[in-house]
Amino acid sequence: MTAIWRGSGKIGTEHRWRLAGAGALLAVAVAFPLVFTNPAVSNYGVLTLVFVAAAVSWNIFSGYTGYISLGHAIFFGTGAYFTGVATKDWHVTGSDVFGLLPLAGVAAAIIAVPLGIVALRVRRHTFVVITIAFFFIFQLMAYNLPSLTQGTSGLLTPTINFDPTTFNNPFYYVALAVAVCMIVLSWLIRRSRFGLQLRAIKDDEDRARGLGVRPMRVKLSAFVISAVPMALLGGLWWYYIGIVDPSSGFDPLFDVAVALMAFLGGLGTVSGPVLGALILEPAQLYFTQQVTSGYVYLILYGALFLVVILMLPRGIIPTGAELITGWRERRARSANPPPPGQPASSAAGRLSGRESGATRELA
Repeated sequence: MTAIWRGSGKIGTEHRWRLAGAGALLAVAVAFPLVFTNPAVSNYGVLTLVFVAAAVSWNIFSGYTGYISLGHAIFFGTGAYFTGVATKDWHVTGSDVFGLLPLAGVAAAIIAVPLGIVALRVRRHTFVVITIAFFFIFQLMAYNLPSLTQGTSGLLTPTINFDPTTFNNPFYYVALAVAVCMIVLSWLIRRSRFGLQLRAIKDDEDRARGLGVRPMRVKLSAFVISAVPMALLGGLWWYYIGIVDPSSGFDPLFDVAVALMAFLGGLGTVSGPVLGALILEPAQLYFTQQVTSGYVYLILYGALFLVVILMLPRGIIPTGAELITGWRERRARSANPPPPGQPASSAAGRLSGRESGATRELA
């Protein structure tokens, strides 16, 4: 494989183009709040980056293992409440609040371990139900522990003395840093043996176990890894929005949103959740401002989810990659037709022949 990589100029060129594109996108992201100084515009940037990082984090577990979690809002809400309580009890103010975010991640990891040990003992469909049940347990706890969470009144942020003209910028760059770190981590995991084991579990968990994979340990590790940044983002979101209550901190639509973003862009890919978040979160913010009725918004969201599942079950990026590959192969066949009497293999057949499963790679 190494020899093929080094010896193929085409692969090397594609790799360089990808790195150049990633660098250009990062430069645009860094310059965005400096160019668009309108707070209404930079607000879109802050919340979009929060969901970019959240979708990528969710995808590290659900996209790579095939276990669809609808309970990751537990960790998002935990991060928001932990940061809020710690800020109040420890009298933390200003930019020092950002220093509490890693501690929120630790709190989420501590919670994720027992939750994962219980939930991951079952297979995919039952796992979804269990994550939903855990979610409502945590939401009810937030409602019924007012001495800690302030109940329906919510936890307010302290006074923030940032410069009003650049108020959004610190939140933007923290969200950008988390998003970049999660994208890089997702890329590293996908290329590692750990990522191969995750995808083998997604392909065939029983066969992966027969090949030496320890599914429970691997799944639990991915579950905890995906929980930590969710808590960081929850704490950042609380400090930015200014308040968290049980309905917003533990919001079922949060899980639906990150799942839809990953499905739209391409479940189990590195860049798919990023693309999905960049499309859906700005659209969501726009429609919530334009549509006064929440019911209309929910109907549109549900309809979009159905369209994505039915029309683009593999997501934009995998579907687009297949179309491009098919076009290239048809073009190559037309330029170099097979000898007379030799049947031309279909592009789909060659594609499926190249795409060996993760379990086959482990074997």
